[in-house]
Amino acid sequence: MREYSQELVNALQAQQEEADMNGTQVIVKVNPEETRAGYLDPYELKIMMKWAQQEAPAAPQSPEGRLQLIRDSMGFPNRNLNTVEIYTGYERIKLGDNEVGLWRYYPRKSMRKPDKPCLIYIHGGGWIGGTVFAVENPCRLIAELADAVVFNIDYSLAPEHQFPNGFNDCFNAVQYIYEHAEEYGIDRNRIAVGGDSAGGNLTAAVANKDRDLGTHMVAQQVLIYPCVTFLNGVNGYQWELSEFEMSDEQRAMIDPMLGIGRPTEADPELRKGWELYLPSEEDVRSPYASPLLGDSKGLPRTLCIGAEFDGLRIQSELYSRQLAAAGVPVKTIRYKGCTHAFIDRLGFVPQAEDLCIEIANALKAL
Repeated sequence: MREYSQELVNALQAQQEEADMNGTQVIVKVNPEETRAGYLDPYELKIMMKWAQQEAPAAPQSPEGRLQLIRDSMGFPNRNLNTVEIYTGYERIKLGDNEVGLWRYYPRKSMRKPDKPCLIYIHGGGWIGGTVFAVENPCRLIAELADAVVFNIDYSLAPEHQFPNGFNDCFNAVQYIYEHAEEYGIDRNRIAVGGDSAGGNLTAAVANKDRDLGTHMVAQQVLIYPCVTFLNGVNGYQWELSEFEMSDEQRAMIDPMLGIGRPTEADPELRKGWELYLPSEEDVRSPYASPLLGDSKGLPRTLCIGAEFDGLRIQSELYSRQLAAAGVPVKTIRYKGCTHAFIDRLGFVPQAEDLCIEIANALKAL
């Protein structure tokens, strides 16, 4: 059950005009119920207002306790919007040094149909958290809309398993699926890899390694508000608050939502995300950790998604421009009024459903 009308999703789908945003060609999607600049989408605002009324839990004293609190706070209880029966498969496979959980979703009606398109999804969570369960409903909806097999990787998390553990899990899972394509009923030439936030980072890293090794397993990458660098002031990237237009009425609510990607002083006990994820500072410059710092030539066609009020939007749209300059076919979308992790709010904000449709359409076009 949706919290919005189907007409809003239809209106979002109808918006296909591009605008030049600092040199990046972007499709800007506006909710017709809120067209004013600098305002939250009404459905995002409703969620923010509800969160503001909730009492925040007391912060634990230990770094371990704080890390667990962060992990517990991730995700959103989204809705199942499927209209057909979706089967779910699960297996644990040994990949390299790790055992990796691999979920998959596929429509029952076409379960025996061969050569289906495939999306391999990598969930977000700052490399330290997030779960496959937070993105199950988006994955299931994409499987229905694209008549595809959608995989969902339960990869290793930091700080218990630092880089390159999670990255290797994701690349090895893509390789495993590619090698077993016939068994899964998928066309190995129609494999897309996608993910949100940290999952977008891992997606871009997988695509880079696939290109570097010449394995050519990835036909498309889907980057959903990805983090593509841990460094400010590199390769033309500079985080600036002035890039975010905020209404005076909602500034106090929107400004804190820009924290992800915003250069700030780290908590001395609970270190910055990259310090938990990466074992050494020199790893920050690896293109498998910061894809923005790598060569973009020869990467697969790309769908890049950003949210207006997301601190990562500046770097993700810059990465789109870098990909396009390298000759990579890129479609870049900015959702007005939305904040980071909006795909988690499927059924609550119309943009999450519209995004699932965009991803499904990209899969069908492979």
